[in-house]
Amino acid sequence: MLLIEAYQQRLISVARASIAHGLKTGRALPVILSEYPPELQVMAATFVTLERHHELRGCIGMLQAVRPLVQDVAENAFSAAFRDHRFAPLSEMELEDLELHISILSAPEPMVFSSEQDLLSQLRPGIDGLILEDRHHRGTFLPSVWESLSNPRDFLKHLKQKAGLSAHYWSDSLKVSRYTTSVIHAIYR
Repeated sequence: MLLIEAYQQRLISVARASIAHGLKTGRALPVILSEYPPELQVMAATFVTLERHHELRGCIGMLQAVRPLVQDVAENAFSAAFRDHRFAPLSEMELEDLELHISILSAPEPMVFSSEQDLLSQLRPGIDGLILEDRHHRGTFLPSVWESLSNPRDFLKHLKQKAGLSAHYWSDSLKVSRYTTSVIHAIYR
């Protein structure tokens, strides 16, 4: 989903406001949908990624569209700042140099493959985000992960591990879907 610059800036403002609101109240910014244009009210899945000094500081999102875009951004910005179990809740001191990345996801498309090699040959580095599932195991990597794992085989191995599987795991019941993202970047100011 491509948004005009004004709408992108509006989403960045919502993400910032939700983090600031979270610091004061411990809750995400309440969103009144009627205050936003229809383009920001469409159902959409997003991830909000926070970085400080180019290091991950939080990343939370949804793989399926379950709420309006602007509300999803507000909730995920708050959750990335305060509910990512890998990090302590964000402090006010950390706002300086905080980078915001909002990824708006396309609908996931199931991939059809006959083997791991077939799957690897279909991957589009730098373009595809992947969702890997097998029984109760599930993991995803946003397309931005290709920046640090540019080899498709490495990308898939690390995704398997993120899903709680062995790096060399393979099963005929394995399901993989792909999606793309539109990304909005900003420094928290």
